[in-house]
Amino acid sequence: MGTTVIKDIKIVEVSPRDGLQNEKEIIPFDKKKSFIEKLMETGVDEIEVGSFVSPKWVPQMQDTDKLFFSILPKDGIKFSALVPNMKGLERVMELPPQHRPKKLAVFTASSDTFNLKNINCTVEESFDRIRPVVEFAKREGFEVRAYISVAFWCPYEGKIPPEKTLYVCEKLIEMGVDEISLGDTIGRASPKDVYDLLSLLLKKIKPNMVALHFHNTYGMALLNSFIAFRDFGITTFDSSAGGLGGCPFAPGAAGNVATEDLVFMFENSGVKTGVDWKKIMEAVSILGIPLRSVISKVLGKG
Repeated sequence: MGTTVIKDIKIVEVSPRDGLQNEKEIIPFDKKKSFIEKLMETGVDEIEVGSFVSPKWVPQMQDTDKLFFSILPKDGIKFSALVPNMKGLERVMELPPQHRPKKLAVFTASSDTFNLKNINCTVEESFDRIRPVVEFAKREGFEVRAYISVAFWCPYEGKIPPEKTLYVCEKLIEMGVDEISLGDTIGRASPKDVYDLLSLLLKKIKPNMVALHFHNTYGMALLNSFIAFRDFGITTFDSSAGGLGGCPFAPGAAGNVATEDLVFMFENSGVKTGVDWKKIMEAVSILGIPLRSVISKVLGKG
């Protein structure tokens, strides 16, 4: 029997999907497979393996089906995938049951302008797309996560009122989603923005239903994460090995907060993650992409 690792927070490793989707050079399948297998040895709880989107729109995700078919998760690690619509869900269901992700993710935003540029529909229209995916996925026994992009700031509309993000959250919960990941897509949120949004949200939503997905454009992702944990009891954080990532529909957005930086900060603050940050950095080295984390620069590996 294995030893149970006590953890204070849960890390959702999003680099294979959110981290790589914006890389211009296509990562070969074998490298991706090795990368994910290495991530499985780091202690992270969940890995977002890929996205069932059209390869025409996101070429980097063209081998998602093959990845799920080639890698079986081990005990204690959950595989998830982004599913934008019913067509994507059909691809998931074509996989043998043992090769399907346990969790599916849908997405929308707190800004109409962002959504129109991203998925060519308004926020309200996106609910009509999401609803059948959520309902079918729940019937089939999948866990469902919903991403909300630009939950704090939008590159087109500026600061998003917390009430607007709360409205989107409530609509998604009505549909039956299990978890909501709030995205600071352009990395513009300040600690005050985090405080204002979570103060409002957590009056209506349990902290264990909320994950935070910070980008580090302005260098505030670590501080925002710590405040969310310490002051609001949020225990699920999305991060990307090496700080890989960005958003093609958010001009100037830097990568996600680096997993190794997040783990280093929490562990050195007495918060248990169960993740080995050195192994995270070793996993990224397989890809041949420069690390963008703070700690990699300190160690001369960035």
